[in-house]
Amino acid sequence: MNIFTLLQAGLLVGGGVFIAMLFLSWRKNRAHEAQTRILPIAFIGGFANFCDTLGVGSFAIKTAGYKQFKLIDDQLLPGTLNCQAVLATVVQSLIFLTAVDVDPTTLVSLVIAACLGATWGARLVSSWDRQVIRLVMCIALLIVAGLMLAGQLKLFPLGGMSLGLTGWKLAVGIIGNFLFGALMTVGIGLYAPCMTMVYLLGMHPLAAFPIMMCSCAFLSFFSAGSFIRMNRINSRAAIVVAITGPIGVVIAAYLVKSLDMNVLAWLVTAVVLYTSATMYRSWAKGRTNLRAESSAG
Repeated sequence: MNIFTLLQAGLLVGGGVFIAMLFLSWRKNRAHEAQTRILPIAFIGGFANFCDTLGVGSFAIKTAGYKQFKLIDDQLLPGTLNCQAVLATVVQSLIFLTAVDVDPTTLVSLVIAACLGATWGARLVSSWDRQVIRLVMCIALLIVAGLMLAGQLKLFPLGGMSLGLTGWKLAVGIIGNFLFGALMTVGIGLYAPCMTMVYLLGMHPLAAFPIMMCSCAFLSFFSAGSFIRMNRINSRAAIVVAITGPIGVVIAAYLVKSLDMNVLAWLVTAVVLYTSATMYRSWAKGRTNLRAESSAG
């Protein structure tokens, strides 16, 4: 039994446990969740997970859609988003584990680093100023996007064809994914930073997909389970996206797998630029909210 089989088994077992927990939560809460509008939630969730598979991330898209149409109580939104991500990321991981021949040592090392970061690093990172993190990430991603763009225009050598990391590059990858896992506790997604790091370390852009997806899949088991135990989710909304999310994943996954190296590199560049802009918007909104609170005080 190789490491990929073990990872697949872990994903299936974790997914099975999650389904059982979600079903029990739905049985408990179905009466007062009966008014939840599942059709718009299903559409938004499916589209968001389509984008998620391309590396864009799904939380921002879902949050915007749910708030715009007042579909989910804000108090239940974080838990619902985490639960909606579980099966989609499991399907993503299963598809890309078999589609991309990434180095197993690199894959396992970075996945474990992300999980440890989310578990141990959360205590440290959660005390950091969220506004500073957003601004720093925005600027850093913008610089990286500029480097990627220069590489695509043949102005600067960048990227590579490697499917694994060794030596100091592996050490950098482990530290980076540890930090990215920890940053998820303050609402900064792992996908775009991980994709950026892998690309800058000279790996094939496609190699980022199983790494970042397995990292998030294993993380989501613990985060979603905690929200279910605290009964801080809309289980009806979570169940419907547990169905439509994987459908969006499958469609996008085969689109990604069919892209050539050059197109995929442009996709990565676009994702990083989009994420930088998202970070800036979050920073600007937070700054506006702080000023409003100061004025009110």
